[in-house]
Amino acid sequence: MVEPAGKIDRPEPRWQAVLALLAVGGIYVALPRALIVGPKWALPVFIVVLLTPTVVAHRTGKLSWNRTLGIIISSVITLALIASVGLLVAAVPSHKETPVELLSSGAELWLTNVLVFALWYWRLDGGGPTRRHTENKFGSTSFLFPQMQIPHDERSQFACARWRARFVDYLFLAFTQSSTFGPTDAPLLARWAKVLAMIQILISLTIVILLISRAVGVL
Repeated sequence: MVEPAGKIDRPEPRWQAVLALLAVGGIYVALPRALIVGPKWALPVFIVVLLTPTVVAHRTGKLSWNRTLGIIISSVITLALIASVGLLVAAVPSHKETPVELLSSGAELWLTNVLVFALWYWRLDGGGPTRRHTENKFGSTSFLFPQMQIPHDERSQFACARWRARFVDYLFLAFTQSSTFGPTDAPLLARWAKVLAMIQILISLTIVILLISRAVGVL
């Protein structure tokens, strides 16, 4: 029996999202102590402690627990990111950090911003990765990816007949929004996506403006 050409049956790999979470914890540890609220080890330990039951919940089919724990992790790392950006804003007028330290800190927070919101988009779009897998279609209901705009009878020509948005697609989306301060190839459809995008762009814009103003002050 031949499978329908449009059927999507391979589950979405989760290791990219796990790696992104661990990267957020690693970057947080690398930040200067002045840009961290609380102990340096608190956020990485929190990520690892909650990541373990999140993975176990996914493996054992407890999807509601998996989704809830994932949202809790994303919420906490988002708050930690906003707090660090706030401390960076407060630190710039005092000139306590050298230009090299400021540039390094800004780059680390900018990258964290990309990873954090890529995780948000991946976790929430279309009801989450599990629901996107079970529906045997593109799955995305909050973003209009280019592959979704190709007519059904032409998708095989562009190798996207079995395409579904993966974590890398959401990472690219978050990266381009932080780089251009707006949506690029994937228009935003859902209101929650627009709200998160505004927050992400505001954080990115704040970091870039701080770095430029500090550079101008040094010159």
